[in-house]
Amino acid sequence: MDGIGREELVLREVHVPQPGRGEVLVRVAAVALNYRDKMVVENGRDLPLAFPFTPGSDLAGTVVALGDNATRFNDGDRVISTFTPDWVDGLRPGDARTPAYRTLGGFYPGVLAEYVVVPQDWLVLAPRTLSDAEAATLPCAGLTAWFALAERGHVRAGETVLVEGTGGVALFGIQIAKLHGARVIVSGSADKLDRALALGADHGVDRRQDDWVEAVLAVTGDHGADHVMELVGGSHLGQAIRITAVGGHVYQIGALDGFEVSAPVMPLMLKDITIHGIATGHRRALTRLVDAVDRTGLTPTIDTRYPLTELHAALDHLDRGAFGKIVVEFG
Repeated sequence: MDGIGREELVLREVHVPQPGRGEVLVRVAAVALNYRDKMVVENGRDLPLAFPFTPGSDLAGTVVALGDNATRFNDGDRVISTFTPDWVDGLRPGDARTPAYRTLGGFYPGVLAEYVVVPQDWLVLAPRTLSDAEAATLPCAGLTAWFALAERGHVRAGETVLVEGTGGVALFGIQIAKLHGARVIVSGSADKLDRALALGADHGVDRRQDDWVEAVLAVTGDHGADHVMELVGGSHLGQAIRITAVGGHVYQIGALDGFEVSAPVMPLMLKDITIHGIATGHRRALTRLVDAVDRTGLTPTIDTRYPLTELHAALDHLDRGAFGKIVVEFG
């Protein structure tokens, strides 16, 4: 990219970079796209982009060269990127005035290239059980769902999880909730509910019907959902609060309806609901997700794979919506 806008997104041939001290060279095999990547290309999201800029954050590839003092990986190791490289464990960096948002493909240059050089600490080993295209879906979408349900909410067997939509984060939410023995209700468009049920969801509710909140409450016998993955934002948070069980958890993840959220305060207080702001997760959590994938055989859902030469078509597909992830493959 030489500037903001889809028209500024062009392929360019450059020299293969060389790793410096503590860095590794990765031959990229696949990059999973997030809706956020499209926003960065089209409006910059008020991020400090330095042009020319390479977008994209979620890679899977192979280490092909090591810089001096790079000891975390060996030549030939398959790796995936970390979405928030500076967040290794514990609390997210930043403070009350300026929370950190230093991500790949935003604050830092991205990974939509055949070869990238990154600090060794910005990577983790890829799951042994997944292909490169599948592994590339973990750093943002997979980790976001895992961090919400497993790391923050500690979802348990027998609890009910409501997942909104059928995008990448949502489908990971279904699979991760089922791994922990939870019952899953998915609210989505009617034409995609059967596919969500086939993936493991126990109940499907058409979110376009006027009484979808009542439908969810009916499924739970008025208990409500113990965990709600809120992927819409805006005033939709209020509907999530209505659905949430007493003592339940809401994970505010998406902002499709805007970055200003609203909800009635009385049910929030009277039901003793905890709202978690989720913006992916740390590297330690990503390694735990990788371990869970290898241990359980979880397989990410990929809607469509595109070659790098069809990146614009892949972004158009994001506009239309996808069932699962859109992945760009190299080679």
